[in-house]
Amino acid sequence: MVRHDVPTCRLHEPLGDIAARMKASRWDLCAVLDDEQVLLGLVDAGALRGGPSTTAERVMQSSPVTIRPHLTLDDLGARLKKRDHVFVTSSDGRFLGVLLRSDVERKMIEREHSHH
Repeated sequence: MVRHDVPTCRLHEPLGDIAARMKASRWDLCAVLDDEQVLLGLVDAGALRGGPSTTAERVMQSSPVTIRPHLTLDDLGARLKKRDHVFVTSSDGRFLGVLLRSDVERKMIEREHSHH
């Protein structure tokens, strides 16, 4: 269920490059990673107004909400009640992907139907 196709960027990348990557990937967010693939922040579509030469570091949201990959479906549903997505990271903070609320809700519905 974890989406691995979300675009990633580095702190010092210009928003012009990030915007092009986001558009090509059809995502409205970009995960800001360090050289060790540790999640540092998030650049969303609203942040792209900073101008094409502005860096990710200047406009990113620091410390985005994260979860670990071992959570149960019910736990995931609870965590995503008030947000559209959440980042999935390893215990050492390495970026693994993004989990969308719509994917979790669809999986919960499928589970309900399979129990009838």
